[in-house]
Amino acid sequence: MHELYHPVADLMRRVGTDIVMPRFQNLAAHQILEKAPDELVTIADKESEERLSEGLAAILPEAGIIGEEACETDPHLLGRVGEGLNWIIDPIDGTGNFAAGHPPFGILIALADNGHILAGWILDPVRGRMCHGALGKGAFVDGEAVRAQPSGAPLPIVALASFFMTPEQRADMKARSAGHYTTVDIPRCAAEQYPRIVLGENDLTIFERSLPWDHAAGAIFLNEAGGRLSRTDGSPYTVGDDRRGLLGAASPQLWDEAARVFFG
Repeated sequence: MHELYHPVADLMRRVGTDIVMPRFQNLAAHQILEKAPDELVTIADKESEERLSEGLAAILPEAGIIGEEACETDPHLLGRVGEGLNWIIDPIDGTGNFAAGHPPFGILIALADNGHILAGWILDPVRGRMCHGALGKGAFVDGEAVRAQPSGAPLPIVALASFFMTPEQRADMKARSAGHYTTVDIPRCAAEQYPRIVLGENDLTIFERSLPWDHAAGAIFLNEAGGRLSRTDGSPYTVGDDRRGLLGAASPQLWDEAARVFFG
């Protein structure tokens, strides 16, 4: 595991216990805001990011901090995400689910150096599950090493993040999948979707939007587990690259076949 695994994991668990879970199913209407169409933020997101930012600054003072809510306030901050050493924070991934009072949702943290992801942490505060990946060191769930595994379904299961696609894209994806894949919806939570690929619930996932706080932690977790997450043209995913489109798979072989079917 990454040498910072324990201090970061401990910080995330404290924030989950002290801030996130006490607000779960306990939000007043004025504590939920719409920052963009179908994009919510809650008081828990803001409090979580503030506490995480303070804690990460103490753990590794030389690293910058790029948080989702901070970037909402100062969009120029996102432009620096690929420059130098940075923590990348999603204080609550799956805010729509959290605000509606149901899982899944999670806390995501990644550490990147000049856009290259060094380590990632994914906490499910409801189940207490911590997923972690570190460059060259492997992938872990609650401290135990894991390898990505296919679902074993008769047709491989592909989860589509269709809510950020155009109607034409959605129709094309559905048509291409026919006879090759069973399609399911993504649970509006990357913190849940990446573990589903590694743990054998889904075989593939296609994301249209590729914001760093949504994907940096999951990308290294999946890649270090022996799966593959990259751009749909096969190029690596690096933070700071604002192109759209990501394809993830439980194995390189599944990735190659899906790239042929969906993007060939």
